[in-house]
Amino acid sequence: MNDFQKDVLNGLAFITGVIGFMSGEFIISSALFAATTVASNVNTNRKQRYDKNDTTLRM
Repeated sequence: MNDFQKDVLNGLAFITGVIGFMSGEFIISSALFAATTVASNVNTNRKQRYDKNDTTLRM
């Protein structure tokens, strides 16, 4: 899965969480918000640690 697909999936989960929150499904929307936050942070950290010129991860 490339970065664009991950971003689209993360965006769809966020939008679903917003719609769920507006309709009163607070537990489901909270879980979706938490999942999108974790996924976004993991993707951001991977992008920062991965050097495009090298195939190894920098610590």
